[in-house]
Amino acid sequence: MAVKISLWHHCLQAIQSRETPKIQDYQRAENVLLTVLERVQELDSRFRVDYSRDLEAFQFALRTSEDDLTMEVPLWVDSDSLLVQEAIDGQLEGRGIQENLPNPIFYTLGVPRDATGLERWMTEDVFSPSESKDCQGHILPSKILSRLKDLLVAAIVHCKHHCLIMPGSLNARNLKEEDLHMSLLVSSGWRVIRFNIIPVVKKNHKILHLRRQHLTQGFPDGSLEKIQCQGADLIPSSSHHWRISPDNLVSKLLSIVGSLQGYRLDSLSILDRINNESWREGGKKAGLTFDHLKMVLLWATELFPSPEDWSDLEGSVYRLLVILLCCLATKNLPHFLFPQHNLLQGQGLDLNSVYQQVEQFASQPEKFLKIHVTHLFPSPQRIDNGIKAFLQLPANNQTYWDTAYFDVLLDKFQVYNIQDKDRISAMKNVFLKTKKLENSAS
Repeated sequence: MAVKISLWHHCLQAIQSRETPKIQDYQRAENVLLTVLERVQELDSRFRVDYSRDLEAFQFALRTSEDDLTMEVPLWVDSDSLLVQEAIDGQLEGRGIQENLPNPIFYTLGVPRDATGLERWMTEDVFSPSESKDCQGHILPSKILSRLKDLLVAAIVHCKHHCLIMPGSLNARNLKEEDLHMSLLVSSGWRVIRFNIIPVVKKNHKILHLRRQHLTQGFPDGSLEKIQCQGADLIPSSSHHWRISPDNLVSKLLSIVGSLQGYRLDSLSILDRINNESWREGGKKAGLTFDHLKMVLLWATELFPSPEDWSDLEGSVYRLLVILLCCLATKNLPHFLFPQHNLLQGQGLDLNSVYQQVEQFASQPEKFLKIHVTHLFPSPQRIDNGIKAFLQLPANNQTYWDTAYFDVLLDKFQVYNIQDKDRISAMKNVFLKTKKLENSAS
């Protein structure tokens, strides 16, 4: 056991040793982009610079993977003063609407007939007039993106001409708006970071209706209310429509998780490293993303509410693993705030292959945690061949999506260390229930 623990902590120390240089790289890249966006704001004050990016830096430090990052460009408008209307089905035809989204409801942003102070948003470059009785016209994502692209090009030229950014620090080859965002490659030392630039209408307090009414005791009291009061951010969904972006809400929840004692965030960092270096072969192949793993951590925080659950590094990682394995076996990872949405749907992933890789790690983690050849040593498998059938139970019966069921899984992986009598009793009941199912099936 001492050897296993040292391997887990050795892996964590290796990750943490890189955090400071990673943050420095991120801040240098971010400063380049903020310099450009400050020029954008000077050219057109409707587009603002968002300096409140501590949550993005916080997450970047946790990651080994280097998936695209998002840079939001807030529009200087009071979103509550706009006429935000849900689009009807007939309006969505042929518009390239994305259906595989956490909250697949699409909106138009209109300027009310009686509105004052919105004149700057009624110019031809961002606005389309309407004959509607209540609405003078709409702010179109396609026009916003086109205007922002032109501003970015002008700002980049200005910054390079006046030596405000270092030569070679920014690559604008992918600066196009066909994908509802624009990409810029920013160099920071040896690291190149891709930022997806997205215009956003911030903090609408009228349209955020979460399916979840509360969170369990795994989160501090009032956590859901705390993020709900921030309102909803709207980003482009098509040339004419906007949608709610849950990213900031999820980031705030992750920050709340980070304030709790235990190895929650450390377990996320370890899984992201294994995912990137082993399951995705150094980021060369498609697979799970950091966003997928964040969602698993949020579910784990709720399903494993006791401080005991997170007092041991190995056990903490397995709390994420059992949920991840279950999601892969059932091919369903529910969004934490919009549980009706499956984050694994429409991703084009070979989920059976990903499942096999995750199961191999859960069965013999020592093979993946090795950092040096001296760490190689034989290790027994922790699970039997029947584990996948057990993992698929929640697909047919949602009552299994519960702490007691996942406690049984932890026990199967030999990492159950909870002394609470009620939880032990509930776990035994689930175990006996599943045994009866196995016997009736045979």
